[in-house]
Amino acid sequence: MTANNDEEEEEESLMSLLDHLQTRVAYYKSKLDKSEKKLEETRTKLAHIRSSKAPRVLAIESGEEEDCDFQPKPRYQEEEDCKIINTKKRKPLLVIPAVSPFPAKKKKKIRKTEESESGDFRLIEMVSSSSSPCKVNCETSTTMLNSQHKRKLRTLVLSPTNHHQFLTSALDGFVNVWQIQDRGSHATLVSSINAGSPKQRRWPEDIAWHPSGGSLVSVYNADSGDSQLAILNLNDKEKQVVFLEDKPHVKGVINNVMFMPWAAADCFATCGNDHAVVLWTAQRNLWKPQVLHTNSSAVMGVAGMQQKRMVISVGADKKIIGFDLQSEIADYNHRLESKCMSVVPNPRDLNLFMVQTGAPQRQLRLFDMRLKVSQVHEFGWNQESSTSQSALINQAWSPDGLYITSGSADPVIHIFDIRYNGSQPSRSIKAHQKRVFKAAWHQSLPLLISISSDLNIGFHTIT
Repeated sequence: MTANNDEEEEEESLMSLLDHLQTRVAYYKSKLDKSEKKLEETRTKLAHIRSSKAPRVLAIESGEEEDCDFQPKPRYQEEEDCKIINTKKRKPLLVIPAVSPFPAKKKKKIRKTEESESGDFRLIEMVSSSSSPCKVNCETSTTMLNSQHKRKLRTLVLSPTNHHQFLTSALDGFVNVWQIQDRGSHATLVSSINAGSPKQRRWPEDIAWHPSGGSLVSVYNADSGDSQLAILNLNDKEKQVVFLEDKPHVKGVINNVMFMPWAAADCFATCGNDHAVVLWTAQRNLWKPQVLHTNSSAVMGVAGMQQKRMVISVGADKKIIGFDLQSEIADYNHRLESKCMSVVPNPRDLNLFMVQTGAPQRQLRLFDMRLKVSQVHEFGWNQESSTSQSALINQAWSPDGLYITSGSADPVIHIFDIRYNGSQPSRSIKAHQKRVFKAAWHQSLPLLISISSDLNIGFHTIT
C-alpha cells in the first residue's frame, strides 16, 4: 500500500512539473512572437527614417504630404550609411536597468531569473542549483542601539512606503517608530505610542504596517473580554489608538496578523490559539471579520498567496492549509512531521513560501504551491543553547528572494541561500548578547536590522 502511495505521489509530482514546463514553453513562444513582430516594426521604421529627407520632415510638420517611392538600399549601402551615422553626434542612450540580486556580487555571473507577465520572478529553477553557497559578507563592527523599551522586544516591522522608517514593539506595551540615519549607521526615535489594551494592559502580540504607510494594525489576547485588535494612526494624535469592538477570536493569544497581497489596503488576516483563521475586510471605513476556517490546534502563522487569492495558515497540528477564497475550500493541505510556527511568502516568486518548523537542524522548509505533495528544499542549524524551538523566532526574505534570515536562541543571525543544495547557513552572525528574535532585510540599503531580548537593535552592514 505504501509503495502504491509513493508511486501516486511521484506521478502527481511529475504531472505538476509537466504542466509547469508546458506553461513555460507557451510563455516563451508568446515572447518570441512578440519579439519578431517588434523586430519587423523596428526594421520598417528604420528604413522609413533612412529614406526620408529634411524637406519631407518639414512637409509632414506643416500638414502636407509628398508622394515618395521607397526603394530598399543594398546591404553594403546600409553598412556605409551606418558608418556615416556613427560619426555624427550620438543621442543619449536609453538605459534599461536590470534587476540584480541583493546584495550585489562583484565579478560573478548570476543565473537570470524567469519573469512572468504578471511581474513575478520564477526562482524555482535556481533552488538547490549550486554546490556551494554565495557568501554574504557582513561587517563585524555592528552598530547597537538601545531600543528604549523597558521589557523584552516582540516585533520588528519595516515601513512599506518610507524606507527610512521601521518600528519595534515590546512587552511594555509601547510601539516605537524609528528613522534610519546616515544610510543605516544608526537611527533616531520619531515617536513612541502606548498601545496597551484598555482592560488588561496587554502588549501587542503582533503588528502589521498598513500598505499606505499611515497606520498600523496590532493584535492582542482574546481572553478576559479584552479588545482583540487596534488601529494605530500615525498621523492623528487625537485618535492615535482605536480599539475595535469586534471580537471574532474565542480565546487565547492572537499570534499573527498579515495584510493580503491581492487587496493589500482592504484586507488582512489574523490567526490565534483558538484554532481560527479570520479574514478582516474594509467596509465603509470599518473592518469586518469573517472566520474562514478552524484547525485542530493553535494556528501560529498566516499569509496570503497573490496569484490564487489563497490564505495560507500553519499550526501546531503540523498542518499547512491553503484556503481558496473563490472556491471557499481548503485547496492546499499538507502535513509535516513537526509543528509549524510561521509562514513567509517569497517576495519575488509568487509560488514559493517558507515555513518554520520545530524540527532541530531542519527548522525551515521551502514549498512550491504548484507541487502539493512535497517540499522543494529545507534548511536548518544546530542550536546549542536550547533544544526547543521558539515561535517567537521569525524569518525574513531578502528583497530579491534568494536569501532568508532567521534569528535563534544561541544568539546568532543565520543567513540561508536557496540556491545552495546544502542545508547549512551561508553565514552566521553573532551580534547580540541574548536570543535574536528577528533580522529583517532593508528594502533598498545593504543593511540587516535585528532585535533581541538584550533590548538592543542591531544594524549590520552587508558588503
